[in-house]
Amino acid sequence: MPDARDVSPYDALLLLSFGGPEGPDDVVPFLENVTRGRGIPKDRLKEVGQHYFLFGGVSPINDQNRALLDALRKDFAEHGLDLPVYWGNRNWAPYLTDTLREMVRDGRRRILVLATSAYASYSGCRQYRENLADALAALEAEGLELPKVDKLRHYFNHPGFLEPMIDGVLRSLAELPEDVRDGAHLAFSTHSIPTASADTSGPVEEHGDGGAYVRQHLDVARQIADAVRERTGVDHPWQLVYQSRSGAPHIPWLEPDICDHLDERHAAGAPAVVIAPIGFVSDHMEVLYDLDTEAKARAEELGLPMRRSATVGADPRFAAAIRELVVERAAVERGQDVTPCALGALGASHNLCPVGCCPARAPRPVAAGADSTYA
Repeated sequence: MPDARDVSPYDALLLLSFGGPEGPDDVVPFLENVTRGRGIPKDRLKEVGQHYFLFGGVSPINDQNRALLDALRKDFAEHGLDLPVYWGNRNWAPYLTDTLREMVRDGRRRILVLATSAYASYSGCRQYRENLADALAALEAEGLELPKVDKLRHYFNHPGFLEPMIDGVLRSLAELPEDVRDGAHLAFSTHSIPTASADTSGPVEEHGDGGAYVRQHLDVARQIADAVRERTGVDHPWQLVYQSRSGAPHIPWLEPDICDHLDERHAAGAPAVVIAPIGFVSDHMEVLYDLDTEAKARAEELGLPMRRSATVGADPRFAAAIRELVVERAAVERGQDVTPCALGALGASHNLCPVGCCPARAPRPVAAGADSTYA
């Protein structure tokens, strides 16, 4: 077993996230960052940003990242890990390039990256690796010494990610009226992506119908449903569903949409539904709007009792899981034999993204993988 406090050769952890606006004036500039290169007019971005304006123009994701940072630092300190934790975003302050520059100036040379996405996909993994490469290129152009950057493996099936979600579903079921509780259906929700992107998610050998993205989500959903059955004695019907589609209507995306699913469950006589957003680390805008606003409104129109379970957020078990993943990866880098912690049928994900994993439509430089531009 690796030393639970030894994180060498790493000297810093970087929390890498999506970012979000923190006021009404930030919404359109934030969306311009998100959609840069797509030629979307500003008036259209104002329309798209309406769900942010409903919440005062503030995305909850930044405060949720601050809470996770606090949880990680607290857990690390309590377990004797001397590893500073930094935070950088893809689309809003603190920007990734600025944070990476700060880390370099602080003398950090071996950086481990935690992305706030638990599953394999282009947008959930490779795009973050492209962002890292872009940031390293910017620092190289400034004449700074570049650090070596690695990325933590996907943690979708780590018990510290699964257990909080299991508890969330159990709490939501308990909140339903007793007469509909045992018949409630479980809708495990994640972000819809183009089917072409899903089919090529994960390593090449996992490409195919839905790719690693769908298989990983199905594995998580199955484990949660099984745990609920074991702890309640009730076998709830369940299905993997999708939300937050944003692409052109002629391009196929993963289905069914959560609101369509609610229609179908109501028509089939389901007495209640619990929505479990297993595809998201925290209760950010897509959870608050697509589930707590749109899906909730649809359920109320149908007269269908519905509860939405919590994401893992800053749960101490999730913070502990990240610590365990850091120690595990550090031991691997030191050449030690390690048995990775993973539940379910799929086993632990790869530490190093292989060539051909979650490919982009147009090749771009990447970091933290077998095909890295920066070693």
